Amino acid sequence: MMKKKTLKFLHTMASCGMVGALAGHMAVLASGPAETAAEFAAGREIIATLGNYILFPSVGIILVSGLLSFAAHPPFQKARWSIYKLLLGLGVFEGSVALIQTKANYGTKVAAQVVAGTAPLEAYAAGLSKEWALLWALMALCIVNIVLGVWRPRFERRQKAARKEEPKKTETGEEESQPAT
Repeated sequence: MMKKKTLKFLHTMASCGMVGALAGHMAVLASGPAETAAEFAAGREIIATLGNYILFPSVGIILVSGLLSFAAHPPFQKARWSIYKLLLGLGVFEGSVALIQTKANYGTKVAAQVVAGTAPLEAYAAGLSKEWALLWALMALCIVNIVLGVWRPRFERRQKAARKEEPKKTETGEEESQPAT
């Protein structure tokens, strides 16, 4: 089985690839509406390429390395942050597949229709707001997962204030007497 540091390295590098692919997708969309069918087709081809060659492999590496880390490192199995990260990671996987399959690749097909003259140039605007919403949701999930992986909050239940405090020990190891209340 792979060592913990190797899995962490793969997981981190793939996370960088995923966030980069999402940012690239956003940059292509933000460059503005295409004025010609050829520009539209070229933009959609770039988005499909980012999804197929960077985003999807990165998500696969993230999922596999994360699951292997979870299985190989028993403290991760007991930490609530890692369980939340695992659940959010599955959501990221589903959203990424949806983004690649329904938006990026479908957009490429629409672009081919626009170039062929069988669809108007405005055809891409129909799903653009949903694509932006999915991109922002995926980016937010990625950032939450990164924060959970770096910060590793405890997510413990808060102890009741009414609990008795344990007696404090002095430097010599003796218990200090607490005034009765």
